[in-house]
Amino acid sequence: MSTTSNTFSVKSIFTDFKAITKAGLAVSVLFSSIAGYLLGFDEANPFSWVVLLKLSIGGYCMVGASNAYNQVIEKDLDALMDRTKNRPVPAGRMSTNAALSIASFLTLLGIALLYTINAKTAMFAAISIFLYTSIYTPLKTMTSLSVFVGAFPGAIPFMLGWVAATGNFGIEAGTLFLIQFFWQFPHFWAIGWFLYEDYEKAGFFMLPTGKKDKGTALQIILYTVWLIIASLLPVLGFTGQLLLSKIAAVLVFLLGLWILFYAIRLYQLKTAKSARTLMLVSVSYITLLQLIYIFDKFLR
Repeated sequence: MSTTSNTFSVKSIFTDFKAITKAGLAVSVLFSSIAGYLLGFDEANPFSWVVLLKLSIGGYCMVGASNAYNQVIEKDLDALMDRTKNRPVPAGRMSTNAALSIASFLTLLGIALLYTINAKTAMFAAISIFLYTSIYTPLKTMTSLSVFVGAFPGAIPFMLGWVAATGNFGIEAGTLFLIQFFWQFPHFWAIGWFLYEDYEKAGFFMLPTGKKDKGTALQIILYTVWLIIASLLPVLGFTGQLLLSKIAAVLVFLLGLWILFYAIRLYQLKTAKSARTLMLVSVSYITLLQLIYIFDKFLR
C-alpha cells in the first residue's frame, strides 16, 4: 500500500512539475535554442556537447522559471479559465510558496549554468525571465500590446543558441531574433482568436483590435509577410556568418507561402477552426524553418 502511495506521490509531483514549467512548451522553445547553437558553432567556436548540455538544461530552467512565475502571478485568473483551472496552483495541488520556490530555484540554476557558457548567454536569459514575468504578464490584463512585449522574451531562445556558441551578439543573432520575433504574432494572435472566450473570462487582452475581426486578421497577415521577409534576409548576404543558399531560400519562401495561405484563410473565414489551424501551421512552420537553416549549413 505504501509503495503504491509513494509511486502515486512521485508521479503526481512529476506531473505537477511538468505542468508548472509547461514542459511541452519549454521543450519546443528549447529546440529553438539548440537550432541557434547548431547554426552558430564553427572552426573558431567548435561544437561542444558540454556546452549544448548546459544550454539545454539552462534553457529549460529559463523557460520553466518564467512559466512558474507566471502561474503564481495569475493563479486567481487561471482559476477562471477552462484551459488553466486544473494547473497545480489554481487547482490547489501546489501552494503558491512551493511554486515560487521552484521558480526561484530554476532561475538561479538556469542563469548559473548559462553563465558557465558565457556571460552574454546568462544576461539574455535573465532579461527574458524579467520581461516575461515583470512586464508581459501584468500587461495581459491591461492592453493588447502585451503580445508585442511578450514577443521580445519569446524571440530570445533562437538567438540565445547563437550567443552560446559564439559569445557574441551581432547581426547573425539579431536576424535569428527578428525571425522568431515576427513569428510570435501570427502564432499568439491565432491562439488568442480561438481561445477568445476563455481569455475573456480572465480579462486578458490578446488580440490587437480586441476583437475577432478583419482588423486583427489583417494584422496577422501583415506580420506574416514581415516574417517571410525576415526569414529570407540571410540569402542576401548581409547577415554576416548566417548564410542561406538559394535552394534553401526557395524552400523557406514556399514555407512562408504555406503559413501566409492559412493567415489569409483566417481573414476570409474568421472562425475558431481556421485560427486553430493557423496556430498548428505556425508551430510546424518555425520548426521546419529552423531545420532548413540547419541542413543548409551542413549541406552547403
